[in-house]
Amino acid sequence: MAYPLQRLRRLRQTPTLRKWVSETELNAGDLILPLFVRSGKGVRKEISSMPGQFQLSCDQAVVEAKKAWELGILSVILFGIPDHKDDNGSESYSKEGVVQKAIKQIKQELPEMIVIADCCLCEYTAHGHCGIVGKKENGARIDNDKTLEILAKIALSQANAGADWIAPSGMMDGMVCAIRSALDKNNFLDRGILSYSAKYASSFYGPFREAAEGKPQFGDRKSYQMDFANRQEALREVKLDIEEGADIVMVKPALAYLDIVHSLKQKMSLPIAAYNVSGEYAMVKAASKNGWLEEKSTVLEILTSIKRAGADLILTYHAIDAARWLTPNIK
Repeated sequence: MAYPLQRLRRLRQTPTLRKWVSETELNAGDLILPLFVRSGKGVRKEISSMPGQFQLSCDQAVVEAKKAWELGILSVILFGIPDHKDDNGSESYSKEGVVQKAIKQIKQELPEMIVIADCCLCEYTAHGHCGIVGKKENGARIDNDKTLEILAKIALSQANAGADWIAPSGMMDGMVCAIRSALDKNNFLDRGILSYSAKYASSFYGPFREAAEGKPQFGDRKSYQMDFANRQEALREVKLDIEEGADIVMVKPALAYLDIVHSLKQKMSLPIAAYNVSGEYAMVKAASKNGWLEEKSTVLEILTSIKRAGADLILTYHAIDAARWLTPNIK
């Protein structure tokens, strides 16, 4: 006699039937592609710690965005690498900033693509911190209120350039409220906020800091990013961001924090995003290069696990490859 579970396992032996009874479906439209933008033309500077990822000039960012769109990826998120850095990160809100230029060019070529602009100071400050530094003793101490003023300016400049969504990532207290207020006062009522609401102080960010050229020059970011031991704190942080006007909330990183993603999905009604960060990407790339893991199956398993945990959207550097694997009929 074949028992029900045994029968179901047998039915899953063919790919079609496995897909038919699958509980979680990963689609290209679930993915958000991060892009690193810098000045110049025709620039594709490979990031050594993130094989297959590049610092791109605006024209090349458009090329990548078009590639993503053709594969069914609906959105990109932009990070800027300015030519000039100072203690106040003034390039971050310049009308001629690299992200502002990239937004305009992508929206001109792909008006339906959802363009998200990362709203933070770490790539733009000489010291590499996510806000205005007040004190340097015992690590970085950020002047939260001064930082909020600049974040509002950044958001407005990005909205003026055509960004559909603003993504504050610095974990400043009140950042969502400051940005929502600035957008509303300037009649950008239709611009969404995707907040990095539960961003942990993580060791998995290393390659990103090379990619964005934003490594802290002193101290660390533990005074404003979350302790990785804390779960309830994430729920409080997300609740506050929702009350301030966030439209989507994010957990970062993803893999070591799937329990946080799941908890938020159970308790919150807003869409949940998860960031499959640079270190998670680099580990898979290194292991597959050495023949220790098969890249395609590993990536799809990881991304499916993030969605299974409850993420509606996944920011991932694997996006282009994953979309190709998920839609093999598209070249």
